Amino acid sequence: MMANDWTTYLDQMTAILDIELDEARRAELLLQFTRIAQMAEPLMDFPLDDRLDVAGVYQA
Repeated sequence: MMANDWTTYLDQMTAILDIELDEARRAELLLQFTRIAQMAEPLMDFPLDDRLDVAGVYQA
């Protein structure tokens, strides 16, 4: 997700979950989402070998 999409994401999730947030809580959530994204960035940037399966595929 792009950094600027956190506001949109938060708006969508509060609408879907029917949650009302005051401005202080909304600002804190946006801050935490940004921090989490920054912490995850090195992991998401880590190159994977093309030969590795990303996830198994269930077959019945």
